[in-house]
Amino acid sequence: MKFHSMKMDEINKIIRDLWCSTYRGQDIEYVEIRSDVDENSSAGVRRVYNYRVVMVKGDTALDMRGCCSAGQKVLASLIIRLALQETFCLNCGILALDEPTTNLDQDNIESLAHALVEIIESRSRQRNFQLLIITHDEGLVELLGRSNYIEHFYRICKNQDQNSEITKCSINSLSSYLH
Repeated sequence: MKFHSMKMDEINKIIRDLWCSTYRGQDIEYVEIRSDVDENSSAGVRRVYNYRVVMVKGDTALDMRGCCSAGQKVLASLIIRLALQETFCLNCGILALDEPTTNLDQDNIESLAHALVEIIESRSRQRNFQLLIITHDEGLVELLGRSNYIEHFYRICKNQDQNSEITKCSINSLSSYLH
């Protein structure tokens, strides 16, 4: 039980830090994961926990389920995944995000890009680290490309025979393409 509460504290600290540095709204100070022991579980000697994500403003904590926007839900989900990865996968070489900007407004997309660049910076000395982002949001790719860490990306398009073609592109080519 001590290990569980220690890890939950660690995860929630990372979630809080990422939320405060990423979320641009004023209605939620931070989010966290709360856990309760399931006393009715038939798991024997093992404890069973029920988890829920709450949003906190002042002294009030509300379950996020059913009380937040789609963008807030997506951002909380991404931040929780990043916190879990940071806590449990310290030597993990790859972080994959699929369409991370879905339902995010422009301010939160920019903040997410900034948070991802900070993760890239903190992992830049880790020999095997790779960030894989699957996205249609070329604005996000451009924002990430403004850092000193991203030099190229891969564009996947269908050719005339409807087969996928993968092209390695310079990040600089995207900037000129968008403007």
